Amino acid sequence: MKRSVLTRYRAMAYVTAVMLLVLCTCMVFKYGFDTGEDVTFMVSQAHGVLYIIYLVFAFDLGSKARWTFGKLLWILLSGTIPLAAFFVERQVSREVEPLLADAQPAAVKA
Repeated sequence: MKRSVLTRYRAMAYVTAVMLLVLCTCMVFKYGFDTGEDVTFMVSQAHGVLYIIYLVFAFDLGSKARWTFGKLLWILLSGTIPLAAFFVERQVSREVEPLLADAQPAAVKA
């Protein structure tokens, strides 16, 4: 497995998590203070598109790491729970790093 697969997943996990926090803040303003309806709509649309990209990258990483269906489902759903993607991303990175180290070819001595 290439390191770029993990890097893409990590980047989208952070972006998705931040956008979800922004969306939650917008929802508080929209329903709590009756303001920012247009901003909430734009942020929700952006989060939706970014979440779809996150799903693709997470599924790609999961298929290459050979995760079980339950684990893959939890990781895919973590982009919908505020703050969960930050913790799940960290756990996934710790798990996948050894797989990347094993996949690296040994350096050839001259």
